[in-house]
Amino acid sequence: MAASVACAFFFDAEPVGEPGMPALDACALCAKSLARDSDVFMYRGDTPYCSEECRHEQMHLDAVCARQAARRLQRFTAEAECHRGQRQSRKVSIAS
Repeated sequence: MAASVACAFFFDAEPVGEPGMPALDACALCAKSLARDSDVFMYRGDTPYCSEECRHEQMHLDAVCARQAARRLQRFTAEAECHRGQRQSRKVSIAS
């Protein structure tokens, strides 16, 4: 397949009307227009970026968000364990 045909196919075969699917006409990070004759850098399947820098910036942002989410989960789990321990210590059996 010739490069121009492949490129035209890549841009023209976009799924129409599918929510959540990024369009392949602009960078997902900076919104710069993607030219048909320039390279497109993909990340996470079908999310387009205009440059390696934009793609790496998004990867960095995703890594930061993942670390923050892991910390929140760790804190939440620790707090839940603490509260569970307090509830168990409050239970007092009354023996007659």
